[in-house]
Amino acid sequence: MFIPNDVKMILDTLKSNGYEAYIVGGSIRDFINGTLLPKDYDIATNALTGDVIKLFDKTVPTGIKHGTVTVMISGEGFEVTTYRIDGEYLDNRRPEGVIFVSNLKQDLARRDFTINAMAFNEQQGVIDYFGGIEDLNNKTIRAVGEPNKRFQEDALRMLRAIRFAARLDFEIEEKTLKAISENSNLILNISSERTRDELCKMLVSNSSTKALMLLEETRLLEFILPELQKTVGFNQKNPHHDKDVFQHSLAVVENCPRSLNLRIAGLLHDIAKPLCFTMDENGIGHFYGHDKKGAILSEQILKRLKFDNQSVCKIRILVKEHMNVLAKPTDASVKRLINRVGVDLLGDLFALQRADALGSYLPEIRLGEIHKMEERTLAILESKVPISIKDIAVKGEDLISEFSLKPGKEIGAMLKFLLDKVLENPELNSKDELLAMIYDEYME
Repeated sequence: MFIPNDVKMILDTLKSNGYEAYIVGGSIRDFINGTLLPKDYDIATNALTGDVIKLFDKTVPTGIKHGTVTVMISGEGFEVTTYRIDGEYLDNRRPEGVIFVSNLKQDLARRDFTINAMAFNEQQGVIDYFGGIEDLNNKTIRAVGEPNKRFQEDALRMLRAIRFAARLDFEIEEKTLKAISENSNLILNISSERTRDELCKMLVSNSSTKALMLLEETRLLEFILPELQKTVGFNQKNPHHDKDVFQHSLAVVENCPRSLNLRIAGLLHDIAKPLCFTMDENGIGHFYGHDKKGAILSEQILKRLKFDNQSVCKIRILVKEHMNVLAKPTDASVKRLINRVGVDLLGDLFALQRADALGSYLPEIRLGEIHKMEERTLAILESKVPISIKDIAVKGEDLISEFSLKPGKEIGAMLKFLLDKVLENPELNSKDELLAMIYDEYME
Protein backbone atom coordinates (compact mmCIF):
# COMPACT_ATOMS: atom_id res chain seq x y z
CA MET A 1 0.00 0.00 0.00
CA PHE A 2 1.30 3.45 -0.90
CA ILE A 3 1.88 5.51 2.24
CA PRO A 4 2.64 9.24 1.99
CA ASN A 5 5.91 10.27 3.64
CA ASP A 6 4.17 12.31 6.36
CA VAL A 7 1.93 9.37 7.31
CA LYS A 8 4.94 7.04 7.30
CA MET A 9 6.79 9.42 9.63
CA ILE A 10 3.89 9.35 12.13
CA LEU A 11 3.73 5.54 12.05
CA ASP A 12 7.50 5.21 12.40
CA THR A 13 7.66 7.71 15.26
CA LEU A 14 5.01 5.85 17.24
CA LYS A 15 6.63 2.46 16.54
CA SER A 16 10.17 3.61 17.43
CA ASN A 17 8.83 4.80 20.78
CA GLY A 18 7.36 1.40 21.60
CA TYR A 19 3.78 1.86 20.46
CA GLU A 20 1.62 0.07 17.91
CA ALA A 21 0.38 2.15 14.97
CA TYR A 22 -1.82 1.31 11.98
CA ILE A 23 -3.61 3.04 9.16
CA VAL A 24 -7.30 2.20 9.60
CA GLY A 25 -10.61 2.61 7.81
CA GLY A 26 -11.62 3.78 4.37
CA SER A 27 -8.15 4.40 2.95
CA ILE A 28 -7.43 0.67 3.14
CA ARG A 29 -10.80 -0.15 1.59
CA ASP A 30 -10.21 2.17 -1.34
CA PHE A 31 -6.65 1.01 -1.89
CA ILE A 32 -7.54 -2.70 -1.89
CA ASN A 33 -10.62 -2.11 -4.01
CA GLY A 34 -8.60 -0.08 -6.47
CA THR A 35 -11.43 2.40 -6.94
CA LEU A 36 -9.83 5.55 -5.58
CA LEU A 37 -6.46 6.80 -4.41
CA PRO A 38 -6.96 7.30 -0.66
CA LYS A 39 -7.40 10.94 0.38
CA ASP A 40 -7.50 10.62 4.15
CA TYR A 41 -5.23 8.47 6.27
CA ASP A 42 -6.54 7.87 9.80
CA ILE A 43 -4.13 6.31 12.27
CA ALA A 44 -4.97 4.15 15.28
CA THR A 45 -2.51 3.45 18.08
CA ASN A 46 -2.29 2.08 21.61
CA ALA A 47 -0.55 5.30 22.66
CA LEU A 48 -2.68 7.57 24.83
CA THR A 49 -3.39 11.14 23.70
CA GLY A 50 -0.87 12.59 26.16
CA ASP A 51 1.83 10.33 24.73
CA VAL A 52 0.97 11.37 21.16
CA ILE A 53 1.15 15.06 22.07
CA LYS A 54 4.61 14.59 23.59
CA LEU A 55 5.96 12.79 20.52
CA PHE A 56 5.13 15.42 17.88
CA ASP A 57 6.09 19.07 17.55
CA LYS A 58 2.66 20.40 16.62
CA THR A 59 -0.66 18.82 17.54
CA VAL A 60 -4.26 19.98 17.85
CA PRO A 61 -6.50 18.42 20.54
CA THR A 62 -9.44 17.91 18.16
CA GLY A 63 -11.13 15.17 20.16
CA ILE A 64 -9.25 14.46 23.38
CA LYS A 65 -12.43 13.15 25.04
CA HIS A 66 -12.68 10.48 22.34
CA GLY A 67 -8.95 9.84 22.09
CA THR A 68 -8.20 11.85 18.93
CA VAL A 69 -5.24 14.17 18.39
CA THR A 70 -4.53 15.83 15.05
CA VAL A 71 -0.84 15.79 14.20
CA MET A 72 0.10 18.77 12.01
CA ILE A 73 2.86 18.33 9.42
CA SER A 74 3.58 21.02 6.80
CA GLY A 75 0.16 22.54 7.37
CA GLU A 76 -1.73 19.27 6.88
CA GLY A 77 -3.55 17.46 9.66
CA PHE A 78 -3.55 13.70 10.34
CA GLU A 79 -5.89 12.22 12.95
CA VAL A 80 -4.27 9.84 15.44
CA THR A 81 -6.73 8.05 17.71
CA THR A 82 -6.16 5.78 20.68
CA TYR A 83 -7.68 2.28 20.46
CA ARG A 84 -11.07 2.48 22.10
CA ILE A 85 -14.40 0.86 22.61
CA ASP A 86 -17.55 2.95 22.75
CA GLY A 87 -19.71 3.50 25.79
CA GLU A 88 -23.50 3.38 25.80
CA TYR A 89 -25.36 5.01 22.92
CA LEU A 90 -28.39 6.95 24.15
CA ASP A 91 -29.28 9.01 21.06
CA ASN A 92 -28.64 6.56 18.18
CA ARG A 93 -25.73 8.73 17.08
CA ARG A 94 -22.83 9.17 19.50
CA PRO A 95 -21.59 7.23 22.53
CA GLU A 96 -21.85 8.86 25.92
CA GLY A 97 -18.16 8.18 26.33
CA VAL A 98 -15.34 5.88 25.29
CA ILE A 99 -13.06 3.41 27.05
CA PHE A 100 -9.46 3.31 25.88
CA VAL A 101 -8.08 -0.17 25.27
CA SER A 102 -4.77 -1.65 24.21
CA ASN A 103 -6.14 -4.21 21.77
CA LEU A 104 -6.48 -3.39 18.03
CA LYS A 105 -9.20 -5.99 17.46
CA GLN A 106 -11.44 -4.40 20.07
CA ASP A 107 -11.04 -1.05 18.32
CA LEU A 108 -11.86 -2.47 14.88
CA ALA A 109 -14.88 -4.38 16.25
CA ARG A 110 -16.75 -1.13 17.02
CA ARG A 111 -16.64 0.05 13.39
CA ASP A 112 -19.59 0.03 11.00
CA PHE A 113 -18.85 -2.33 8.08
CA THR A 114 -16.31 -5.06 7.48
CA ILE A 115 -14.81 -3.21 4.51
CA ASN A 116 -14.08 -0.28 6.85
CA ALA A 117 -12.75 -2.42 9.73
CA MET A 118 -9.26 -3.25 8.46
CA ALA A 119 -5.86 -1.98 9.55
CA PHE A 120 -2.46 -1.80 7.85
CA ASN A 121 1.17 -1.11 8.55
CA GLU A 122 4.28 -2.01 6.59
CA GLN A 123 5.49 -4.57 9.11
CA GLN A 124 2.32 -6.71 9.31
CA GLY A 125 0.46 -5.84 6.13
CA VAL A 126 -3.35 -5.88 6.21
CA ILE A 127 -5.03 -6.88 9.49
CA ASP A 128 -8.49 -8.20 8.67
CA TYR A 129 -10.35 -9.78 11.61
CA PHE A 130 -13.87 -9.56 10.16
CA GLY A 131 -13.63 -10.66 6.53
CA GLY A 132 -13.36 -7.22 4.94
CA ILE A 133 -11.18 -8.41 2.06
CA GLU A 134 -13.58 -11.24 1.25
CA ASP A 135 -16.50 -8.81 1.29
CA LEU A 136 -14.60 -6.42 -0.98
CA ASN A 137 -13.95 -9.27 -3.40
CA ASN A 138 -17.62 -10.29 -3.24
CA LYS A 139 -18.80 -6.67 -3.55
CA THR A 140 -20.71 -6.88 -0.27
CA ILE A 141 -21.64 -4.34 2.40
CA ARG A 142 -21.85 -6.22 5.72
CA ALA A 143 -22.13 -4.84 9.24
CA VAL A 144 -19.40 -5.75 11.72
CA GLY A 145 -20.95 -8.08 14.27
CA GLU A 146 -24.68 -7.80 14.94
CA PRO A 147 -26.30 -5.44 12.40
CA ASN A 148 -29.17 -4.34 14.66
CA LYS A 149 -26.69 -3.29 17.34
CA ARG A 150 -24.56 -1.35 14.84
CA PHE A 151 -27.54 0.64 13.56
CA GLN A 152 -29.04 1.21 17.01
CA GLU A 153 -25.68 2.59 18.11
CA ASP A 154 -25.53 5.03 15.19
CA ALA A 155 -28.54 5.28 12.89
CA LEU A 156 -26.54 7.30 10.35
CA ARG A 157 -24.80 4.02 9.47
CA MET A 158 -27.97 2.96 7.63
CA LEU A 159 -27.54 5.80 5.16
CA ARG A 160 -23.81 5.14 4.93
CA ALA A 161 -24.51 1.50 3.98
CA ILE A 162 -26.70 2.64 1.10
CA ARG A 163 -24.26 5.32 0.05
CA PHE A 164 -21.38 2.81 -0.09
CA ALA A 165 -23.56 0.35 -2.03
CA ALA A 166 -24.30 3.05 -4.62
CA ARG A 167 -20.80 4.48 -4.81
CA LEU A 168 -19.05 1.10 -5.08
CA ASP A 169 -21.89 -0.75 -6.85
CA PHE A 170 -21.97 -3.33 -4.04
CA GLU A 171 -24.89 -5.30 -2.63
CA ILE A 172 -25.95 -5.02 1.00
CA GLU A 173 -25.76 -8.39 2.77
CA GLU A 174 -29.17 -9.87 3.63
CA LYS A 175 -29.07 -9.55 7.44
CA THR A 176 -27.61 -6.07 7.21
CA LEU A 177 -30.33 -4.99 4.77
CA LYS A 178 -33.06 -6.48 6.96
CA ALA A 179 -31.68 -4.65 9.99
CA ILE A 180 -31.84 -1.34 8.11
CA SER A 181 -35.54 -1.92 7.38
CA GLU A 182 -36.24 -2.90 10.97
CA ASN A 183 -34.51 0.17 12.38
CA SER A 184 -35.41 2.70 9.67
CA ASN A 185 -37.48 4.87 12.03
CA LEU A 186 -34.33 5.62 14.03
CA ILE A 187 -33.16 7.88 11.21
CA LEU A 188 -35.50 10.51 12.72
CA ASN A 189 -32.98 10.82 15.57
CA ILE A 190 -30.28 11.95 13.15
CA SER A 191 -29.82 15.67 12.48
CA SER A 192 -31.18 17.10 9.25
CA GLU A 193 -27.69 18.24 8.28
CA ARG A 194 -26.21 14.73 8.57
CA THR A 195 -29.11 13.21 6.64
CA ARG A 196 -28.78 15.90 3.95
CA ASP A 197 -25.06 15.28 3.52
CA GLU A 198 -25.52 11.54 2.99
CA LEU A 199 -28.42 12.09 0.58
CA CYS A 200 -26.33 14.54 -1.45
CA LYS A 201 -23.48 12.03 -1.74
CA MET A 202 -25.94 9.40 -2.96
CA LEU A 203 -27.38 11.69 -5.62
CA VAL A 204 -24.00 12.33 -7.23
CA SER A 205 -22.77 8.73 -6.81
CA ASN A 206 -22.13 6.19 -9.56
CA SER A 207 -25.69 4.88 -9.18
CA SER A 208 -28.16 7.35 -7.73
CA THR A 209 -31.00 5.08 -8.87
CA LYS A 210 -29.67 2.19 -6.80
CA ALA A 211 -29.38 4.42 -3.74
CA LEU A 212 -32.90 5.79 -4.06
CA MET A 213 -34.37 2.34 -4.68
CA LEU A 214 -32.64 1.07 -1.52
CA LEU A 215 -33.97 4.03 0.47
CA GLU A 216 -37.48 3.08 -0.64
CA GLU A 217 -36.97 -0.66 -0.10
CA THR A 218 -35.73 -0.16 3.47
CA ARG A 219 -38.47 2.39 4.37
CA LEU A 220 -35.90 5.10 5.00
CA LEU A 221 -37.46 7.17 2.22
CA GLU A 222 -40.76 7.61 4.05
CA PHE A 223 -38.91 9.13 7.01
CA ILE A 224 -36.43 11.27 5.05
CA LEU A 225 -38.60 12.35 2.09
CA PRO A 226 -42.21 11.40 2.82
CA GLU A 227 -43.34 13.63 -0.06
CA LEU A 228 -41.29 11.53 -2.50
CA GLN A 229 -42.62 8.30 -0.97
CA LYS A 230 -46.09 9.35 -2.14
CA THR A 231 -44.90 9.17 -5.76
CA VAL A 232 -43.97 5.47 -5.47
CA GLY A 233 -46.32 3.44 -7.65
CA PHE A 234 -48.33 6.54 -8.65
CA ASN A 235 -49.69 5.71 -12.09
CA GLN A 236 -49.62 8.81 -14.29
CA LYS A 237 -52.31 7.47 -16.67
CA ASN A 238 -50.83 9.63 -19.41
CA PRO A 239 -49.65 8.59 -22.89
CA HIS A 240 -46.46 10.67 -22.49
CA HIS A 241 -45.32 8.55 -19.54
CA ASP A 242 -44.49 4.85 -19.36
CA LYS A 243 -43.32 4.97 -15.71
CA ASP A 244 -44.89 5.83 -12.39
CA VAL A 245 -43.92 9.20 -10.92
CA PHE A 246 -41.17 7.75 -8.71
CA GLN A 247 -39.52 5.70 -11.45
CA HIS A 248 -39.74 8.67 -13.82
CA SER A 249 -38.04 10.89 -11.22
CA LEU A 250 -35.22 8.35 -10.78
CA ALA A 251 -34.71 8.27 -14.54
CA VAL A 252 -34.54 12.06 -14.66
CA VAL A 253 -31.91 12.14 -11.89
CA GLU A 254 -29.84 9.54 -13.71
CA ASN A 255 -30.10 11.52 -16.96
CA CYS A 256 -28.92 14.74 -15.31
CA PRO A 257 -25.22 15.65 -15.24
CA ARG A 258 -23.62 15.10 -11.82
CA SER A 259 -24.34 18.61 -10.59
CA LEU A 260 -25.81 18.41 -7.10
CA ASN A 261 -28.42 21.18 -7.43
CA LEU A 262 -29.45 19.88 -10.84
CA ARG A 263 -29.89 16.33 -9.57
CA ILE A 264 -31.90 17.53 -6.57
CA ALA A 265 -34.13 19.47 -8.96
CA GLY A 266 -34.49 16.30 -11.02
CA LEU A 267 -35.50 14.35 -7.93
CA LEU A 268 -38.09 16.94 -6.87
CA HIS A 269 -39.35 18.28 -10.21
CA ASP A 270 -42.56 16.20 -10.12
CA ILE A 271 -42.90 16.05 -6.33
CA ALA A 272 -46.35 17.69 -6.42
CA LYS A 273 -47.90 15.42 -9.06
CA PRO A 274 -49.83 13.27 -6.55
CA LEU A 275 -51.35 16.49 -5.16
CA CYS A 276 -52.33 17.87 -8.58
CA PHE A 277 -53.67 14.74 -10.31
CA THR A 278 -56.93 14.97 -12.24
CA MET A 279 -58.37 12.64 -14.87
CA ASP A 280 -60.44 13.75 -17.85
CA GLU A 281 -63.47 12.04 -19.39
CA ASN A 282 -61.18 9.92 -21.59
CA GLY A 283 -59.29 8.48 -18.63
CA ILE A 284 -56.18 10.57 -19.32
CA GLY A 285 -54.28 11.86 -16.29
CA HIS A 286 -53.26 15.51 -15.97
CA PHE A 287 -51.17 17.40 -13.42
CA TYR A 288 -52.09 21.05 -13.94
CA GLY A 289 -50.00 23.39 -11.80
CA HIS A 290 -47.67 20.71 -10.46
CA ASP A 291 -44.65 22.79 -11.47
CA LYS A 292 -45.70 25.80 -9.37
CA LYS A 293 -46.93 23.67 -6.46
CA GLY A 294 -43.76 21.59 -6.74
CA ALA A 295 -41.60 24.70 -6.43
CA ILE A 296 -43.29 25.59 -3.12
CA LEU A 297 -43.08 22.01 -1.85
CA SER A 298 -39.42 21.73 -2.88
CA GLU A 299 -38.55 24.83 -0.90
CA GLN A 300 -40.24 23.40 2.19
CA ILE A 301 -38.36 20.10 1.83
CA LEU A 302 -34.97 21.73 1.27
CA LYS A 303 -35.38 24.09 4.21
CA ARG A 304 -36.33 21.14 6.41
CA LEU A 305 -33.09 19.45 5.35
CA LYS A 306 -31.15 22.67 6.09
CA PHE A 307 -29.94 23.41 2.57
CA ASP A 308 -28.33 26.82 2.08
CA ASN A 309 -30.56 29.64 0.83
CA GLN A 310 -28.79 30.01 -2.51
CA SER A 311 -29.29 26.35 -3.39
CA VAL A 312 -32.93 26.48 -2.26
CA CYS A 313 -33.55 29.47 -4.54
CA LYS A 314 -31.91 27.88 -7.59
CA ILE A 315 -33.64 24.52 -7.17
CA ARG A 316 -37.02 26.19 -6.66
CA ILE A 317 -36.59 28.11 -9.94
CA LEU A 318 -35.60 24.94 -11.83
CA VAL A 319 -38.61 23.02 -10.51
CA LYS A 320 -40.99 25.89 -11.25
CA GLU A 321 -39.73 26.40 -14.82
CA HIS A 322 -39.12 22.79 -15.89
CA MET A 323 -42.37 22.64 -17.92
CA ASN A 324 -41.70 25.82 -19.90
CA VAL A 325 -40.75 24.28 -23.23
CA LEU A 326 -42.50 26.10 -26.08
CA ALA A 327 -43.25 24.48 -29.44
CA LYS A 328 -43.13 27.88 -31.16
CA PRO A 329 -41.17 30.24 -28.91
CA THR A 330 -41.45 33.96 -29.63
CA ASP A 331 -38.64 36.35 -28.80
CA ALA A 332 -40.74 37.96 -26.10
CA SER A 333 -41.60 34.64 -24.42
CA VAL A 334 -37.95 33.55 -24.43
CA LYS A 335 -36.85 36.90 -23.00
CA ARG A 336 -39.38 36.50 -20.19
CA LEU A 337 -37.98 33.02 -19.49
CA ILE A 338 -34.42 34.39 -19.36
CA ASN A 339 -35.58 37.17 -17.04
CA ARG A 340 -37.34 34.73 -14.67
CA VAL A 341 -34.59 32.10 -14.60
CA GLY A 342 -31.45 34.21 -14.85
CA VAL A 343 -28.68 33.78 -17.39
CA ASP A 344 -26.47 31.72 -15.06
CA LEU A 345 -29.19 29.09 -14.50
CA LEU A 346 -30.34 28.64 -18.10
CA GLY A 347 -27.90 25.81 -18.85
CA ASP A 348 -29.15 23.85 -15.84
CA LEU A 349 -32.76 24.43 -16.85
CA PHE A 350 -32.23 23.08 -20.35
CA ALA A 351 -30.26 20.12 -18.93
CA LEU A 352 -33.17 19.35 -16.56
CA GLN A 353 -35.69 19.63 -19.38
CA ARG A 354 -33.65 17.23 -21.54
CA ALA A 355 -33.35 14.77 -18.66
CA ASP A 356 -37.12 15.05 -18.09
CA ALA A 357 -37.80 14.33 -21.76
CA LEU A 358 -35.41 11.36 -21.82
CA GLY A 359 -37.20 9.90 -18.81
CA SER A 360 -40.54 10.05 -20.61
CA TYR A 361 -42.17 8.03 -23.39
CA LEU A 362 -41.12 8.94 -26.97
CA PRO A 363 -38.93 11.96 -26.04
CA GLU A 364 -37.89 13.00 -29.57
CA ILE A 365 -40.49 15.75 -30.12
CA ARG A 366 -39.82 17.45 -26.80
CA LEU A 367 -36.05 17.18 -27.25
CA GLY A 368 -36.44 18.99 -30.57
CA GLU A 369 -38.45 21.75 -28.89
CA ILE A 370 -35.83 22.15 -26.17
CA HIS A 371 -33.14 22.45 -28.82
CA LYS A 372 -35.13 25.24 -30.52
CA MET A 373 -35.50 27.02 -27.17
CA GLU A 374 -31.76 26.82 -26.55
CA GLU A 375 -30.95 28.15 -30.02
CA ARG A 376 -33.42 31.04 -29.70
CA THR A 377 -32.12 31.85 -26.19
CA LEU A 378 -28.51 31.92 -27.37
CA ALA A 379 -29.40 34.19 -30.29
CA ILE A 380 -31.21 36.62 -27.98
CA LEU A 381 -28.34 36.73 -25.50
CA GLU A 382 -25.84 37.36 -28.29
CA SER A 383 -27.97 40.19 -29.69
CA LYS A 384 -27.61 42.14 -26.40
CA VAL A 385 -31.26 43.25 -26.46
CA PRO A 386 -32.78 44.31 -23.09
CA ILE A 387 -34.09 41.36 -21.11
CA SER A 388 -34.39 42.62 -17.52
CA ILE A 389 -35.41 45.73 -15.60
CA LYS A 390 -31.79 46.81 -15.24
CA ASP A 391 -31.54 46.91 -19.06
CA ILE A 392 -34.36 49.37 -19.71
CA ALA A 393 -33.63 53.07 -20.27
CA VAL A 394 -35.71 54.30 -17.31
CA LYS A 395 -34.72 53.71 -13.69
CA GLY A 396 -36.74 53.95 -10.51
CA GLU A 397 -35.20 57.31 -9.63
CA ASP A 398 -36.27 58.66 -13.03
CA LEU A 399 -39.90 57.83 -12.26
CA ILE A 400 -39.65 59.33 -8.77
CA SER A 401 -38.15 62.55 -10.13
CA GLU A 402 -40.31 62.91 -13.24
CA PHE A 403 -43.67 62.27 -11.60
CA SER A 404 -42.97 63.36 -7.99
CA LEU A 405 -43.58 59.86 -6.67
CA LYS A 406 -42.44 58.21 -3.45
CA PRO A 407 -40.38 54.99 -3.41
CA GLY A 408 -42.57 51.91 -3.06
CA LYS A 409 -44.35 49.04 -4.76
CA GLU A 410 -45.89 51.33 -7.37
CA ILE A 411 -42.42 52.09 -8.78
CA GLY A 412 -41.72 48.37 -9.14
CA ALA A 413 -45.04 47.84 -10.92
CA MET A 414 -44.26 50.64 -13.35
CA LEU A 415 -40.83 49.25 -14.16
CA LYS A 416 -42.33 45.81 -14.75
CA PHE A 417 -44.93 47.38 -17.07
CA LEU A 418 -42.14 49.05 -19.05
CA LEU A 419 -40.09 45.86 -19.22
CA ASP A 420 -43.07 43.97 -20.68
CA LYS A 421 -43.36 46.61 -23.40
CA VAL A 422 -39.63 46.51 -24.19
CA LEU A 423 -39.59 42.70 -24.28
CA GLU A 424 -42.28 42.86 -26.97
CA ASN A 425 -40.55 45.66 -28.88
CA PRO A 426 -36.89 46.52 -28.06
CA GLU A 427 -37.10 49.68 -30.20
CA LEU A 428 -39.23 51.29 -27.49
CA ASN A 429 -36.25 51.31 -25.11
CA SER A 430 -35.60 55.04 -24.96
CA LYS A 431 -36.07 57.27 -21.93
CA ASP A 432 -38.50 59.67 -23.57
CA GLU A 433 -40.59 56.86 -25.07
CA LEU A 434 -40.84 54.97 -21.78
CA LEU A 435 -41.67 58.04 -19.69
CA ALA A 436 -44.42 58.88 -22.18
CA MET A 437 -45.88 55.39 -21.77
CA ILE A 438 -45.93 55.80 -17.99
CA TYR A 439 -47.71 59.14 -18.37
CA ASP A 440 -50.33 57.63 -20.68
CA GLU A 441 -50.87 54.52 -18.55
CA TYR A 442 -50.73 55.91 -15.00
CA MET A 443 -50.94 59.70 -14.97
CA GLU A 444 -53.91 60.68 -17.12
